[in-house]
Amino acid sequence: MATINELPENILLELFSLVPAWKLLRHCRPVCSLWRDLIDLVSLWKRKCQREGFISQDWDQPVADWKVFYFLCSLRRNLIRNPCAQEGFKYWKIDKNRGDRWKVEDIPRDHGTEFTDPQIKKCFVTSYGTCLKSQQVDLKAAGYWKELMDTVKPDIVIKDWFAARNDCGCIYRICVKLLSDSREVLAEYTPAPVYIEQWSGAEWKEVSYTFSNYPPRVRYIHFQHGGKDTQFWAGWYGPSVTNSSVTIGPEITRKPSPAEGKDPFGRQPDTLTKDIN
Repeated sequence: MATINELPENILLELFSLVPAWKLLRHCRPVCSLWRDLIDLVSLWKRKCQREGFISQDWDQPVADWKVFYFLCSLRRNLIRNPCAQEGFKYWKIDKNRGDRWKVEDIPRDHGTEFTDPQIKKCFVTSYGTCLKSQQVDLKAAGYWKELMDTVKPDIVIKDWFAARNDCGCIYRICVKLLSDSREVLAEYTPAPVYIEQWSGAEWKEVSYTFSNYPPRVRYIHFQHGGKDTQFWAGWYGPSVTNSSVTIGPEITRKPSPAEGKDPFGRQPDTLTKDIN
């Protein structure tokens, strides 16, 4: 055998499936037309998705572009930082801090219940005056380049969890906005406030919303939530919130680790487009 190119195509594809994606596109694809054509094959990127556990072997859902699908899976992680109060209020901007102000408490709270996931041990708690906090996600910094957001428009999934104390009524609020570079609001999810009556239970409730087919030019996601109690009791009797999340892209079998969620090229997202297309 004179060169690696004389290997059967299926063997070359198997070898390429073992190479990190950024090396395939930056170093392998430009080598020759054979490698370019093999690396552009749908079967290679589907095989990489299966090998890395993003999809199961019997996956039967349609995928428009397996290469883009692979990179969306690689990037997919929770874009909200410190969602469960593990680091106090780090990364959160306090927008309103009335009453006795925001506080972090252990789960379960007094007159509260355990969270659905036993690994989540803390929550943010509101008071008798309106308490709101927010995070703004920079999509470019998170690895989502503008052509991807403008052309593919992957689903943006918002989730949040809240609970009342059983002994006090409360109001919960959430507002999520998709913003342009100039902070123009391009799409918004602002449901009616949730009113919970006293003695009506303290079970954790999930809020979920998906932005699909949104306008182009989305560059930031602004996530805000909070509330207050309805009986104006001193202390922290308002709704508690935890486990907030913003994720982009398809549901996958295996969730990438935070390290895998970084830009797989380790470079500016704007330079990815010509490699992936």
